[in-house]
Amino acid sequence: MKNLKYILVLFALTAFMGCEEQLEFKPQQSLDTDLAFANGQAADGALVGVYSGMQDLEVMGSMPQLISEYMADNVNFIGSFPTLQEINQYNTLSNNTSIDQLYEDNFEVITDANFVIANTATVDDPLFSDEQKTQNIAEARFLRAFVYFNMVNLFAPPFNSPGGPNAAALPLVTEPFDGEIIEYSRSTVSEIHAQIIADLDFAIANLPGINSNRGLASSGAAKALKSRLHLYRGEYAEAAQLAGEVINQGDYAAAGDLSFYPSVANPEVVFGIINTAIDNGRTGSGGWDSYFSPAEAGGRGDAPFSADLLATYDANDLRVTSLTEVSPAGRIYTTKYNDAVNNTSDYLAIRVSEMHLTRAEALVATNGLGSAAEAIALVNPIRTRAGLAAWAAGDFADAASLLAAIRNERRLELAFEGHRRMDLLRIGAALRQGFAPAAFGADKTILPIPQREIDINPNLAPNNPGY
Repeated sequence: MKNLKYILVLFALTAFMGCEEQLEFKPQQSLDTDLAFANGQAADGALVGVYSGMQDLEVMGSMPQLISEYMADNVNFIGSFPTLQEINQYNTLSNNTSIDQLYEDNFEVITDANFVIANTATVDDPLFSDEQKTQNIAEARFLRAFVYFNMVNLFAPPFNSPGGPNAAALPLVTEPFDGEIIEYSRSTVSEIHAQIIADLDFAIANLPGINSNRGLASSGAAKALKSRLHLYRGEYAEAAQLAGEVINQGDYAAAGDLSFYPSVANPEVVFGIINTAIDNGRTGSGGWDSYFSPAEAGGRGDAPFSADLLATYDANDLRVTSLTEVSPAGRIYTTKYNDAVNNTSDYLAIRVSEMHLTRAEALVATNGLGSAAEAIALVNPIRTRAGLAAWAAGDFADAASLLAAIRNERRLELAFEGHRRMDLLRIGAALRQGFAPAAFGADKTILPIPQREIDINPNLAPNNPGY
């Protein structure tokens, strides 16, 4: 008989299936896996648990994405939590409890995904077909890839930094717990990326092109995430190819106006995290709606626009004239997340507009002005729905100016969606201009492995530079 047993990987395992009512394990306890995968319905429930984990505040419920915005130059962070102020001010310590929780919760989702991946094929249920088993495994592998992708971006140097491919990153845990205590070492950035690619390739091969519910994994979403990975690696031909496949798939289309926020249920969205008033990632410390909404609207008001970001928008840009609200203190907030009372705003984790911008950037980075016409055609629908004039080829003197314009458009379009930090680091740019601790390559642009994990498992040492 197979058992799921308590095992120490890097943290105390506190969740079994990622559901809101979590099971807490004692070291001597075990849970019968045969029960968890007794039939197809139970196996589906285990997969739902992984999706539920993705809603968690510290996974895709806003915290990592918020950090990625305010470590860079999009947000004037005014929050009161000392641990978040520490990160914002680049005074981060390795015992930062917000980082501890983020690290633990993301590995819990990886743990849950591994459980599904390892056990779904063993389900003995004539109503649960091999095809459905494979699809469930593919969905879990997509979710595991997404979590590892987000984590490696936070806890390891970017791939294109000096020594980046071989830099120590994270423990690579792909097997379910079997009762053996394993003190994992940190795998390299390249090794983590290789696993992400393998998981996404499996998802691409075994998932439908689009899921009827855009909050569920699909082949299109896996291609889009893989395109983002190649963009971050500077592998522009691969990024352009995959982004083009998503755009041309026929299932996604750039919205004609900005009314698609904040719902996953529209053709603009490739993949998103669905929230409801009774099922979302909000905790006592915040969430998408809370962090990005002013106190007067019921939010925390921690994350208004920075002056730098505001100055970058054209005065007539609808993304700042119609997708914002002004607090009595004069601070400007996005309304991409606009329900701080009930926290029902979805997180649009991958949008087809991102694929337009990715393909445009990658084409110009590869072919220069030889791809200007296609690149401009990809960006113009995004500009015109924002109320801006369409670009023409004559607007750009050279490839460098066009490339810079596309990257700036990416900043304006994807603001507050968690992209800004890596969009700067992947091109070797400072996270904030004129602030030495935020310079490219500075130690604390990368988060530390939590000290408690190193204390438990010395194989994780040494920590990242500066910690």
